Amino acid sequence: MNTVGFAMCGSFCTLGKAMEQMEQLREKYSVLPVMSQNVYETDTRFGTAREFIEKAEKLSGRQVLHTIVEAEPIGPKGLVDAMVVCPCTGNTLSKIAGGITDTSVTMAVKSSLRIGIPVLLCVASNDSLGASGANIARLMNTKNVFFVPMSQDDPVKKPFSLVADFSLLPESLEAALEKRQLQPVFR
Repeated sequence: MNTVGFAMCGSFCTLGKAMEQMEQLREKYSVLPVMSQNVYETDTRFGTAREFIEKAEKLSGRQVLHTIVEAEPIGPKGLVDAMVVCPCTGNTLSKIAGGITDTSVTMAVKSSLRIGIPVLLCVASNDSLGASGANIARLMNTKNVFFVPMSQDDPVKKPFSLVADFSLLPESLEAALEKRQLQPVFR
């Protein structure tokens, strides 16, 4: 059975969808949960940090990794066969594209990429077609980085927003494990 790292950052309104995907993935994979410090410590109208932590740990049967130090060995120790970032915010997307490693999630990605483990990004960002657009393009041209297909979620009220089709995460993961991008990327 393959092990999948499941990293969660920001975008609290989509964390519920992310948890649903984690639940689906655990039927076929062992799951290693990773949370950014922001998710690990922040209570919002969408739920408390404690609720998200408890749900992730219950679904995976493992303790959530939430520090840079905890995430660093993921690649070198071969702890996962693929790393999923779900949801992947514009902030995290930009950090990954720029090689910035200042959170547990960005470290989990860096640690995975440095030994050729596929990384699957499940974008959820209100500026994907704005400031983050260049970062998406850069990462599309980065070896071992793949995307869950995405589309505009509200082109009239949020013309720069893109959200991945969370229901395509399992199929996108299968493709990423085969080192290929599920197409079309933009729907």
